[in-house]
Amino acid sequence: MLSASAVRRVFVAAVLAAAAVAAVPASAAPVEPLVSAQWLKDHLRDPQIAVIDVRMGAPVYDAGHIPGAVHSDYDKAGWRVSRNGVLQPPNKAELEKLIGETGIDEDSHVIVVPAGVSATDFGAAARVYWTLKVAGHPAVSILDGGFAAWQAAAYPVDTRKTVPTPKIFSLRFDEGLLAELAGVENNEHATLVDARPASYFNGKEKAAASKAYGHIPGAINLDSASFYDPATNRLRPKDQLARIAAKLPTGPVVTYCNTGHWAATDWFVLSAVLGRPDVRLYPGSMVEWSANPSRPIASSRTRLDDLKKALGLGS
Repeated sequence: MLSASAVRRVFVAAVLAAAAVAAVPASAAPVEPLVSAQWLKDHLRDPQIAVIDVRMGAPVYDAGHIPGAVHSDYDKAGWRVSRNGVLQPPNKAELEKLIGETGIDEDSHVIVVPAGVSATDFGAAARVYWTLKVAGHPAVSILDGGFAAWQAAAYPVDTRKTVPTPKIFSLRFDEGLLAELAGVENNEHATLVDARPASYFNGKEKAAASKAYGHIPGAINLDSASFYDPATNRLRPKDQLARIAAKLPTGPVVTYCNTGHWAATDWFVLSAVLGRPDVRLYPGSMVEWSANPSRPIASSRTRLDDLKKALGLGS
């Protein structure tokens, strides 16, 4: 039988252990990269939840949004900034200001809400997710199915604007998620993954801001839209995502597209959903790569394609 002093020691140890568990912040718990509308409804009043509506255009948000959601327009709020004609992530000061003024700090569990209407729309949420992770935020999720899924479930919708309370966010830059031009130029071991449709990859069409048709030599084409189910307006089930991604060899990966938008979906699937290590996103993508004509380009474009373009019959 334990002595009275031994019993006291056991009791104190148990109390301290319980206090330690209670002191662990919510952000330390496992955070799923995708959460359902049901999950968000059940946790909407949790104090650490920060719902960020990234749909483009104030009228869309004003017409109806998830109660308590802060509007942070993907196109205008500053999630991507133009430098020398190339869309890049914000710098440290810009990111801390943007994130803090949106009402987010390190203890928040951020829920990014896209419209839930297309693969390209999902790419906006994936790019915001990636940007927050580059900034070192520990707890970020995307609402699976976006605002459309919330509406389809007939959950409450608000039309009152939510004004966030600014917070202090201290950036902890995660350079392991970002690929820059110099690294791509000197790349010797990472697999380059081109997230654009095959027509862009093969050089049959190009983005207006790109200076050349085609792709970075050695890249593998993995169209971001292949990961998305247009019938449900969600990413495909995890097992299907894994089968699609199986075409890639093992080892480090760098995803890119035209401006780093489509590439964010490939990055999100490979890194956040499938848990593949060492996946980076190259935000400068083809717009930056093609700006210097001395950089190599691989393309299947033919003179016939150029003739069709001259005649107004092609891109």
